[in-house]
Amino acid sequence: MIPDAATFDRLARSAIAGLPRTFRELVADVVVRIEEFADAETLDDLGIDDPLELTGLYHGRPLSEESVWSTGELPPMIRLFRQPLLAEWRETGVALKDLVHHVVIHEIGHHFGLSDEEMAAIEDSAD
Repeated sequence: MIPDAATFDRLARSAIAGLPRTFRELVADVVVRIEEFADAETLDDLGIDDPLELTGLYHGRPLSEESVWSTGELPPMIRLFRQPLLAEWRETGVALKDLVHHVVIHEIGHHFGLSDEEMAAIEDSAD
């Protein structure tokens, strides 16, 4: 049976629930949204030709850039793309829970103001 959007939502929320309390509090306002694929405009903006290459995306102002003058903005959001995640799950054999957890934590890293390069360095040092 192919996992549906509700399953992905549960897995994403489980990843967030597993964070230490301090971090959970800092991501309490982050919205998680499950979509089938990124839209064409998002893919174009990122220079991605194959929609299966994008599994998740963070939208919002990183905490490191927050100020009392930041008002009237939409809440930060993590978008997970179900079809690309399913494709990676099938190709790699990584447990879906672990795959979703990895992508959610990566996108939370952006919420904390980390770049892709900084997160890769952190992951490499943990190996």
